[in-house]
Amino acid sequence: MTKLLIKLFIKNSHDVDNPEIRNKYGTFSGIVGIVLNILLFTGKLFAGIISCSVSITADAINNLSDAGSSIITLVGFKMAGKPADNEHPFGHGRYEYVSGFTISMVIILLGFEIGKTSISKIISPDEISFSLISIIILGASVLVKLWMCLFNRKLGNIINSNTMKATSLDSLSDVMATMVVIIGIVVSYFTGLKIDGYLGVAVALFIIYTGFSAAKGMLDQLLGEAPDKELLEKIKAFVLKYDNIIGVHDIIVHSYGAGRCIVSLHAEVPCDIDMLIIHDVIDNIESQMNEEFRCQTVIHMDPIEVNNEKVTECFQCVFAIIRKIDENISMHDFRMVSGDSHTNLIFDVAIPFDFKISDAELIELIKSEVKNLNNDYNAVVEIDKEPR
Repeated sequence: MTKLLIKLFIKNSHDVDNPEIRNKYGTFSGIVGIVLNILLFTGKLFAGIISCSVSITADAINNLSDAGSSIITLVGFKMAGKPADNEHPFGHGRYEYVSGFTISMVIILLGFEIGKTSISKIISPDEISFSLISIIILGASVLVKLWMCLFNRKLGNIINSNTMKATSLDSLSDVMATMVVIIGIVVSYFTGLKIDGYLGVAVALFIIYTGFSAAKGMLDQLLGEAPDKELLEKIKAFVLKYDNIIGVHDIIVHSYGAGRCIVSLHAEVPCDIDMLIIHDVIDNIESQMNEEFRCQTVIHMDPIEVNNEKVTECFQCVFAIIRKIDENISMHDFRMVSGDSHTNLIFDVAIPFDFKISDAELIELIKSEVKNLNNDYNAVVEIDKEPR
């Protein structure tokens, strides 16, 4: 059904890297959320009133907050779709993350308010009137929310949106919360136990947990997440397919929202090649990167000696030392600079952020091992950090 709705309401839906198409997905999700959540709020509020149940009323208010969240999602995607301007030269894509974080805060605050009301009902419980109509309304809402969960998860996966995935998670928590309420009403009817307030607290905890989970995802994106490993491998393979590109390292992806990113990387090239030729190659790569990955690319050239046997042999020896220390680290930008008294071996070592020893200890260890290799060698090591 979701695929059919996408085809009906979103033209060129396959072009998900296009900010305009992404905005249409966000708008579509927001409108569906607003309409369905208002209908659910109306139905549950009616059920809560006729049954005098705080847990059902709390569940209804939760759906009203979901409608408000859908409005924020709608506005967020609209703002994120605005083009770059003088004040925001990289566009407004991160508005999507801001809107998602705002939704999370609303969810958390609402959860606390429902919790306070439920605790008062635990202290002073009211009689609950069993109503078949209430059970039918709640059962229907479970089915609707389950569909909304799958709907938003599908859209979120298609355009890789954490905001929509958070909305999907919220819908799933609503399904669980409503199921708890239904069970509570049935238990109260057959046993006479006044557990409505306790169930309201359970619903509130579900809501708060959902809010915190969604907030973490949004904050991670606002602070800057490590780029996807699959994307890094694709970029590396794409650049290496060009002639005279020996190696690629120090890939950095700056994300300013989906479809809006800047990539910088270092490309190792032969040091004896004509600069005009290699400059043209680099220009072509940067241009093609924009078409392939929809990103602005800046490439720094690192000249490497490839036809010097002594340098190649020394590189292999030092690389063996690096691998002996730890197989998870790598080396690049290797150069030999000979002098009257010693030879500097200059290179970078890339290690994970959570590497087992400190940078200073690693540098001293490498220097010592290089000295053992040849007393005339002096290692000049630069440490780079990269995610695992």
